[in-house]
Amino acid sequence: MGELIKTDTALEHRAPIADQQQFLTFMLDEEMFAFGILHIKEILEFGQLTEVPRMPEFIRGVINLRGAVVPLIDLGARFGKHPTQVTRRTCIVIIELDGEDEKHSVGVMVSAVNDVVEIPPDQIEPAPEFGAQIRTDFIEGMGKIDERFVILLNVNHVLSLDEISNLAALGRNTR
Repeated sequence: MGELIKTDTALEHRAPIADQQQFLTFMLDEEMFAFGILHIKEILEFGQLTEVPRMPEFIRGVINLRGAVVPLIDLGARFGKHPTQVTRRTCIVIIELDGEDEKHSVGVMVSAVNDVVEIPPDQIEPAPEFGAQIRTDFIEGMGKIDERFVILLNVNHVLSLDEISNLAALGRNTR
């Protein structure tokens, strides 16, 4: 697996979106989304995946990240859409989440990674109240890049370890 980007993971705290200006943009099918760059640990080419039985459809399985078992979340399926098709541009974005006692790494499967972009706070609009095709609590805001909007995702809601664990325990939407 090739490593494409690496960020400093020794940061003690994460900046709220209003204080962040750099975002990693990526595609899910034809839609552009972004995560705050401070949550990104690294980006990998899509590679060897081990499926885990009786998991929700959006948990594609686990990957081996330098000896650590990392769950792989398919964002397309997490958003209630069809599972992401694997192509040569498919990537895994490794996100670092703060747990109660330790940090947790989660892999996120995306159609393609675009760029790291700067979006000034005055170019970020609040999340829409309606009309979004994904849960509104997943959306942190709407960033303006030129004349186009990018959906800025709330990592802590999209990848809520408690919610994902509860869904896995219930066996909801399992394969």
